[in-house]
Amino acid sequence: MSDAASNPSVELTTNGVGPWRGEWPTESHYDPELLERGDSRNVIDRYRYWSMAAIVVDLDEHRHPFHVAIENWQHDMNIGSIVRSANAFGADTVHVIGRKRWNRRGAMVTDRYQHILHHETVADFTAWAATDALPIVAIDNVPGSVIIETFAFPERCVLLFGQEGPGLSAEAVASAASIVEISQFGSTRSMNASAAAAVAMHAWVLQHVSFG
Repeated sequence: MSDAASNPSVELTTNGVGPWRGEWPTESHYDPELLERGDSRNVIDRYRYWSMAAIVVDLDEHRHPFHVAIENWQHDMNIGSIVRSANAFGADTVHVIGRKRWNRRGAMVTDRYQHILHHETVADFTAWAATDALPIVAIDNVPGSVIIETFAFPERCVLLFGQEGPGLSAEAVASAASIVEISQFGSTRSMNASAAAAVAMHAWVLQHVSFG
């Protein structure tokens, strides 16, 4: 039996696992092809040898009630990294606003396990959020923003991020119920968009996930 199967609560495999050793498991979530050939995917040990569909089903039972939205007017390469972070922090869904196509390289295949919706315009996205009664929390260092260290994130919300460089569009800022900035202490005006997204998601986790 593989290390992943014998102790799924401990992360032991960083480069994948080889073919399953010994008698194959019979549970339906296992993928026969992966059992035979090995599993080199970028997944936690708990999901080694599981089929992609089974992983998505299991994730759906544990996703957090926050969403992530990203404006995509300039084909920002950070979107893939933000999707990867959204998967890592258990976001419900990622919303891409603007161009439907985006560079998936930074996602490291996590987009296959993450729900992703496309909205043509900010207005379309805002209408969707209103239908689901989800407040939009814009993350940007613009006038009127409050610092993230003092902000109480709603449990159900959408964290909205802009493009690397220009940040959020004026329409996106206007659509937000709250505007939050990440405190900075150096000379740079702004941090990398994907880094800012990870900081904001982790701030939500600190407020709403119990670690006791």
